[in-house]
Amino acid sequence: MYATQALTQLVPLAADELDKNKVTPGVLGFLVFAALAVGVWFLMKSMNRHMGKVDFEEAPDPAAKPAGTGGKPEAATSGTKATASGKG
Repeated sequence: MYATQALTQLVPLAADELDKNKVTPGVLGFLVFAALAVGVWFLMKSMNRHMGKVDFEEAPDPAAKPAGTGGKPEAATSGTKATASGKG
């Protein structure tokens, strides 16, 4: 017996008790909502596990000032100061 046939046979039995002004989702609505909630919970766990495996280093911003130099580009060199003649 199909589920739709079973429901059509049970509807006339419940017709006397059915208030047409009050419609609720019932047990089936709760089960669907609960299944969706459990599915979202498992997806979030999976996403957290996969995001935990991601390992990357963020590239420094080329427009940012070098840290600890006071914004002077000369101080960021390797310690040799270039002279006007080009000899260090």
